[in-house]
Amino acid sequence: MIFKKTGLAALAAATLLMSIAGCSGSGGNTANKPGSDNETSSNQPASGSTSFNLWLGWTATINNDSLVQKYWREQEPGVNVKLETTQGDAMTALNLKINTGGFEDAAIFSRNETVKSAMNRSKQLMPLEQYFDMPDKYPGLASIPKQYLELMKDNEGHIWSIPTWFDQNPEDPWPGWASQAWIVRSDVLEKTGMTKEDLATLEGVETFLRKAAEEKDASGKSLIPLSFLMDTSDNLGWSDENAILTAFGVTTAGNGVDKRGDDFVFAYDDPNYKAAYQWMNKMYQEKLIDPEVVTSKREQYTEKNKSGRIAFNVGSFWNIPASAWETLDGPTEPGWFYEAIPFPKVDGVEKVGINQVTNPNPGYDVYVSEKTKNLEAILKFFDYTLQPKPEQQQVINEGPAGLYWDWIDQPLGKWKFTDETYKTSRNSGDTAQKAKVTPELYMTASYSNEWYPWWNTEDAGKSGAAKTIKFTEAIGKMGTIRVAEPYDLFQMKQGGAWEKYSPEIENIRKEYRAKLLMAKDEGQFEKNWSDFQAALEKRGHWSEVKQEWLDTYKEEVTALQ
Repeated sequence: MIFKKTGLAALAAATLLMSIAGCSGSGGNTANKPGSDNETSSNQPASGSTSFNLWLGWTATINNDSLVQKYWREQEPGVNVKLETTQGDAMTALNLKINTGGFEDAAIFSRNETVKSAMNRSKQLMPLEQYFDMPDKYPGLASIPKQYLELMKDNEGHIWSIPTWFDQNPEDPWPGWASQAWIVRSDVLEKTGMTKEDLATLEGVETFLRKAAEEKDASGKSLIPLSFLMDTSDNLGWSDENAILTAFGVTTAGNGVDKRGDDFVFAYDDPNYKAAYQWMNKMYQEKLIDPEVVTSKREQYTEKNKSGRIAFNVGSFWNIPASAWETLDGPTEPGWFYEAIPFPKVDGVEKVGINQVTNPNPGYDVYVSEKTKNLEAILKFFDYTLQPKPEQQQVINEGPAGLYWDWIDQPLGKWKFTDETYKTSRNSGDTAQKAKVTPELYMTASYSNEWYPWWNTEDAGKSGAAKTIKFTEAIGKMGTIRVAEPYDLFQMKQGGAWEKYSPEIENIRKEYRAKLLMAKDEGQFEKNWSDFQAALEKRGHWSEVKQEWLDTYKEEVTALQ
């Protein structure tokens, strides 16, 4: 198959491969070349470099003497990877870093067009395309499926990042995790005299919430009927409210655009977006939603769940978090009783919305500073992490088989931890203890449908760990996930309205979701809704943004048909 650097043929090829589900992540970027056209000796790896600094584009607890990092340093690949983490909002941290001279060696961020544009405009990056064509020296980098690389080339053929967290086999990709759901405490459900079947409709859920409000937790406090995490760092494509929007038929995945017949509907224009927040406001006014939901931090939300204060959750089960049940061996704590139910039927909604689009394209990008003196160490490390082995994400996350874990019967079968000290820290639920053993950099590797570690473990901790797998398998069958379509994959032009105003549109969403939720009555809700629509138009240039998207779709996608 022959690809062109500018996108249509590459898009067609990628779209063909999207016909099967894969890991979520956006497609490639056509970047403006920020550096010189000339290849100079500064772009060649310096020999003997064995250490580099890797800046993580997310907040994390790090311990640069973790056991896995020690293995990397002393054994394979013989590289000392020193981690640095962001604090607070990733884009704010990135802009500050760029404006103060840039990062030292390498930076890894979740694939994001705003990040890529900021990186490219900084003119602080090193072009990397030559290193993907050196199979003798860098076989791991050379093994990256060519269609991913082709989608990343700019008009001059330069590639400005190392792609990671992609499917090794685009023709047969891994289906991915699913976590957005309506989640009930079965013990509370039993106390109310109701069953899961009674929760099949929105009205049934409301009945349960009113009954749950009358129940007490172990300390005698009234239960919080319904809650979710309003994370300040979330977005339209990933927020707990999306589980409610999904039940109302609103699509939030991808760019928040749903194709209905020959027309496209943007999430904020979908009448049921308003209806979903009207329902949330109704529940809030009746004191059936946690009154602190808007202000609760992640730590507070976690504590309320682990202590058994909450009867019903909506959103991602990772936010509860999953450790509420994964650290248990039986029904000894409230976390054991969480169960995902089908999305409740909402009157007038024919089918649920889409909250996850899956495709095998890279989910992360590693950017390399043009001023690094440790290029050889960077290339050596990512050549190691990107070896095309089905188990490689497990190797990167936990070390090689035989060190801290091993196969139970045969390779690519079941596995378990074999080092009790490592296992205890790894599964403690304490981020500081976990950081002592592994930095959890699975996203620096790739994945394969041939073998996925956390669906094949018999010893990832307590018996509750198996519940997470059951959760994601059940949620994945609820009709809320679809494979990527051509309109999910094309890229918006740099410097255009979409890029310019998307951050402000996100700010508006976060500002007004709270106002809509907490409106004191119907009149105030309607005013807040009108203000929301006005803010989208005035501050977010909503009509202009949508028109640019539609025009780009016609140019990039319909030209293929």
